[in-house]
Amino acid sequence: MDNEAEQLTDLLAAHLDAGFTELVRVHAGAVHAFLYRVSGSPAEADDLGQDTFLRAYTALQGYAPARRRELRPRAWLMTIAANVWRNHVRTRKRRPVTAGLPVEETMDVWPDHSPGPEERAVTTEDRSRLVTALSALPEHHRIPVVLHHVIGMSYTEVAEVQGCAVGTAKAQVSRGLAGLRRLLEPQPAALKEVTM
Repeated sequence: MDNEAEQLTDLLAAHLDAGFTELVRVHAGAVHAFLYRVSGSPAEADDLGQDTFLRAYTALQGYAPARRRELRPRAWLMTIAANVWRNHVRTRKRRPVTAGLPVEETMDVWPDHSPGPEERAVTTEDRSRLVTALSALPEHHRIPVVLHHVIGMSYTEVAEVQGCAVGTAKAQVSRGLAGLRRLLEPQPAALKEVTM
């Protein structure tokens, strides 16, 4: 456990409300980024993020100080966020996730540092394709890819969140990336003409 996480868990053990405030401050961005990437909707990510932290606070109230001190806060919160997302998917009717995010929203997540409008047009189109492809991945591949490549969690942490072995987490990320590559491959000219 790193020093920041240890200080956080010590604070959670000593004073739940102050510790929880710090937990939210430190991890709210990562929780929101995860939920935004898996849902494709900033509004849905906000709602699910609130639900995640509500469930976390409720759980922490039932934990003894010693158990709060032993938490791995980031992995624990991402596990809750992943479960909140899975429950959300289960309870809503099976409708496709909308991937048509406004360009302005995707630019906030992946800032564009290219100088000219031509480069910006290409970059914006690439971002839009990536968001669409990510939303098209099955849940069991999308969640590990987002945890590892967007949130920056280690394979060990991804495995903890997914409740699987590290090798399985690596395979899920690898298969998710392979799926993204397939979805992002350019269509052959003959197929483009048929689909138009």
